[in-house]
Amino acid sequence: MDQEKIGKFIAEKRKSKNLTQKQLAEKLGVSINAVSKWERGLCLMDMSLLKPLSQILGVTINEILSGEEIKKEDIISKTDENIVNLTELYDLKSSRIGVDAFTFVTLVLLIYYGKKDMNCLRFAMIWFIYRMTYRYNKYKYTKDKKEIRISVFYGIFFILTTVIFLKQTL
Repeated sequence: MDQEKIGKFIAEKRKSKNLTQKQLAEKLGVSINAVSKWERGLCLMDMSLLKPLSQILGVTINEILSGEEIKKEDIISKTDENIVNLTELYDLKSSRIGVDAFTFVTLVLLIYYGKKDMNCLRFAMIWFIYRMTYRYNKYKYTKDKKEIRISVFYGIFFILTTVIFLKQTL
């Protein structure tokens, strides 16, 4: 899903209805900052707001998720595309809890065992590659360039950890 495209579409439709960000925010029961973030493509709205937002803007939910008006002949293909994108976003979001728990446990193990045994670097290597992959997948769906930078950061730590591990074992 292209957050920037969706944001521009929301802003365009809001303006065509002669609504300010503040008025739209009040109608949806959210902060003006939330609307601003959506329109700048920094994040997506909570999915529970899609129906009321579509009603206020006079567009379909499908059009919001596509970030454009949809021709009748393209409705089915755009719907399929949006369902796949939403499913992937949901999977990514739900996996975050597991990722965060795994991160916490791994860091505790690294701190505890790292003082006693350098073999804990195996855990670190797994953790860094896992985080790198998670962040890259998040980038694929959100197009947030920050996620690529974080993924590269984890990749660098993976390489450094691997080098240290190899030096230790050789």
